[in-house]
Amino acid sequence: MLGAVQIHLIPLFFLIGSTLALPSPSRLDSDGQVVLSDPFKKNREYENGELPPVENTLGWIDPRLNGGRFIDYTTEKLGEPLNIIISSESDDYILTEQGMQTYIKSIGFNRECLGLHYGHIHEADLGDGLGRKPEQFLGRQHYFPIMGTCWESVRGGHHFRAWRQNGTDANSGAWFLGASEEMDSSKNHMIVDDGYNRGRDHIVERATAGSRWKGMWWKAEVDWREGLLERGKRGVNHGIEQDGLVAILTVYRL
Repeated sequence: MLGAVQIHLIPLFFLIGSTLALPSPSRLDSDGQVVLSDPFKKNREYENGELPPVENTLGWIDPRLNGGRFIDYTTEKLGEPLNIIISSESDDYILTEQGMQTYIKSIGFNRECLGLHYGHIHEADLGDGLGRKPEQFLGRQHYFPIMGTCWESVRGGHHFRAWRQNGTDANSGAWFLGASEEMDSSKNHMIVDDGYNRGRDHIVERATAGSRWKGMWWKAEVDWREGLLERGKRGVNHGIEQDGLVAILTVYRL
């Protein structure tokens, strides 16, 4: 009888051991945040609402087609969602850096306080052949006409980082933005609860309502896209969940 029990226990032991040895799709970093172990390997499974890369998109190119991603690089493993795209079907003027910086003034943003950057430079891979490239500029909420972004740097509020997709492998000309709402400087500009969704929605609301700056008028249309980002907080800096939606804005000159 004992021999029969041993015969059954041996394969059970190996079965348990092999189960424990299976690789995990995610792990914890030194701060306890969930990171992807190998999120961009070929034939990987797409989870939590993310779908495979899409082709033939109008006015932008899915970065994942060429090894990019919709999360920037804040650290080597964690980043913040690229949750807004300004399509290259938009007004030609705002597809330039000068024009974009003019346009953001019309929706309540401006360059950083006194033109000085405070904080970490993020990188993003837009799949355009340029690899990980630093943010082209950071826009902060402009609370009042004179030095309004300086107040945002102290008080906190809405801000975004911007990259243009313009490499030879994906030269769409579209702007990719990572928008969020942050706490004040005493909290080291940590992102507020639901801050990635809130930052994105704030920009979308102002853009679609219509805006103007020094005689120029614009109004945007929005296409909400699912499947480009995984829902939740895996791979996301600060461990803050986001809903996985990306707003595709087409901004028209009126």
